[in-house]
Amino acid sequence: MPRQTIPPRDRMIVALDVPDMAAARDIVNTLGDSATFYKIGYQLAYAGGLALVGDLVRDGKKVFVDLKLHDIGNTVASGVTSLAKLGATFLTVHAYPQTMKAAVEAAKGSDLQILAVTVLTSYDNADLEEAGYRLGVTELVEMRARQAQAIGIDGLVCSAEEAAHLRAIIDPAMRLVTPGIRPAGSETGDQKRIMTPARAIAAGADYLVVGRPIIAAADPKAAADAIAAEIAASAS
Repeated sequence: MPRQTIPPRDRMIVALDVPDMAAARDIVNTLGDSATFYKIGYQLAYAGGLALVGDLVRDGKKVFVDLKLHDIGNTVASGVTSLAKLGATFLTVHAYPQTMKAAVEAAKGSDLQILAVTVLTSYDNADLEEAGYRLGVTELVEMRARQAQAIGIDGLVCSAEEAAHLRAIIDPAMRLVTPGIRPAGSETGDQKRIMTPARAIAAGADYLVVGRPIIAAADPKAAADAIAAEIAASAS
């Protein structure tokens, strides 16, 4: 699906970063038709949240399972095979060549799309240097993006700051999913590379992951509607 034809509401992925199923279901019920796409990450997945994938899919929602798999190839492949049966749209793996190759191969024949995480949006150049990397954020993201495309990854998770550069060097069919989205005036929290929804769409992002600005808002539904409206205006 060309990025221009993605329904604006589907471009907003609400991160269910909550501690239990009750809290997650409460958010889903509160948002109703204001959200069509949800992310389930570590916190909720380890609290039984993977069981929610099937429920959401049956209700006509899409699900992004954000587990950032990274292990020996056989273990990654086995995990992808199991997760592919849940009906999710996206699954993340870390953008290491062996991991990506195993995930792509295991996902063949299913509807599951594999996204590679380039560099976490909480990292900056100093963090990479401390971790022993010789490349800075921009260089490492580009290298991993090129590797991901060659391997056949469906899309990338990157900061919106890198989206414009990546859009210029990767296949147009590859999806760009950007966390670290903060509406103007929002607190940055633990994110270091952030951007507003409008700027992220303009930079070339296909999907925006939004957590705290929605789920921690006094009126989550109004917050989601406002962000969706900003996305729609920017994508038109």
